[in-house]
Amino acid sequence: AQEETWIRQGIKARRTRNEGRVRALLDLRRERSERRSQSGKARIQMQDAERSGKLVASVKNVSFYYDNVPIIKNLSTTIMRGDKVGIIGPNGVGKSTLLKLLLGQLAPTEGAINLGTRIESCYFDQNREQLDPEKTVADNVTDGGDTVMVNGQPRHIISYLQDFLFAPDRTRSPVRVLSGGEKNRLLLAKLFTQPFNVLVMDEPTNDLDVETLELLEELLLNYEGTLLLVSHDRAFLNNVVTSTLVFSGNGLVEEYAGGYDDWLMQRPQPQAPAPAKPEKSGKKDAPQKAAHRKLSYKEERELEALPKRLEDLEKEKEELHWQLADPTLYQKDKSAMPRTQKRLAELEQELKKAYGRWEALEAVKAGEA
Repeated sequence: AQEETWIRQGIKARRTRNEGRVRALLDLRRERSERRSQSGKARIQMQDAERSGKLVASVKNVSFYYDNVPIIKNLSTTIMRGDKVGIIGPNGVGKSTLLKLLLGQLAPTEGAINLGTRIESCYFDQNREQLDPEKTVADNVTDGGDTVMVNGQPRHIISYLQDFLFAPDRTRSPVRVLSGGEKNRLLLAKLFTQPFNVLVMDEPTNDLDVETLELLEELLLNYEGTLLLVSHDRAFLNNVVTSTLVFSGNGLVEEYAGGYDDWLMQRPQPQAPAPAKPEKSGKKDAPQKAAHRKLSYKEERELEALPKRLEDLEKEKEELHWQLADPTLYQKDKSAMPRTQKRLAELEQELKKAYGRWEALEAVKAGEA
């Protein structure tokens, strides 16, 4: 799985001469396939819903203020049936607010939002508020029953949850003991029992293991409804969305065609200010260099080392997931489960930080070309 991450992030394309790793990847894929077949093949399905009207949302000159602070300012856009829109911006900038405006859950301070007809939405909340931590995995989906309806057909809850990579014993565990990735898979399982034609996902890739991430990515690629996706995952956005809404500061939201990398290429490049005093040549070149900064030698070495570090972290994370899936773990050592969960939480933070650093260095390197 760690090699899968390496390929997903596009590192393979820049290191194609390393054929040994490609051969190792094929071996890992075979091993993973064998592991999956032992507990049932993963298979995620969405519920079919009546198609929405052609127009999903028309946004005209919309602004939203909170305590007189502009969160969104003068936004106009149109979302049509089948659009897959990525929403990009720093944490706390207002991405979730924009989602609620587009769903009609918030009224704009200024402007108008007209929603289309026959809209059935499904909301993946990054805070997982739809999950009850004290209920079991199965009861969170069926509320105590033993079957779930999928596209009009009854399925036993154990079989259904195996599609989301839950072993039968794990379905009886309370949600509070699950890892972050397991909670996200459970939330997907719960939401996908509902029919919908507008799928709203707020940071769905957080904590997901690589296998589930790839399954979700494939699912969204084949999804014929409308998708509104908030994510910091650069590769995921590149592979899934067809346009982006990007928070550029001071409440401004700009629209771009394509995914994350397309936005990087299309966005306006910062212009170096004209020097006020040409005679001070020592200071004159500084802004120009800032606009086209190059990686330092130390940063180059750091960038080269990051893929291996990400692979090591992903490998350890996958091993911990398999340990937690072992129903005898608690019986062998009562302290093993909380200790393993603690380390898994630490790993997820380390991975988030490492991926963020990798993205930042890659962005600087891309600006050198």
